[in-house]
Order: sequence, then structure tokens, then C-alpha cells
Amino acid sequence: EKKKRITYKGAPIRLSADFSTETLQARREWSDIFKALKDKNLQPRIIYPARISFTYEGEIKSFPDKQKLREFVTKSPPLQEILKKALMLEKRKKG
Repeated sequence: EKKKRITYKGAPIRLSADFSTETLQARREWSDIFKALKDKNLQPRIIYPARISFTYEGEIKSFPDKQKLREFVTKSPPLQEILKKALMLEKRKKG
């Protein structure tokens, strides 16, 4: 774990990066979706430990897993188009 001392409102706080195998694997699983969103300038972010968030129609959307993302995407044809390839790749990897 890499640690760095910083302060928040004058008080020292400690942040540590999580490089555990589980976290790295979880983050890696978002890579195709992250790239598709980034290509469309939707400002994707991977949030600790492995959520994805992005700006869509002026709002920040955040998803803890791909199932929740899929449920949201089914209601949004433009997002379906953006993520179609990434979500299909996911199904192929599993199946």
C-alpha cells in the first residue's frame, strides 16, 4: 500500500491506495465500458473500489456493478448504442 500524508480542513488525514488483486480485477472488468464512455466524452470515473460513474444528460450516474448499468442502459437507446459493443464483449467473455 502506498501512503501519502495530506490535510483536510487543517487536520492530517491518511489516504491509501488499494492494489489488492480483487480491486485490480474489479477495476479491469470495467475497462471496455470505461473506454466506450470516454470515447464519447462522458467523463467516466472508476470510484473506489470498483464503481463506475459518468456524466449523462447533465447528471452524474454511478453504478456499483454491470447488472445495474445494464438495467439503466435498457431505458436509454443512445447509451445502448454507445455501450453496445462493450456490453456484448462482456457477455462473450463470460459465455
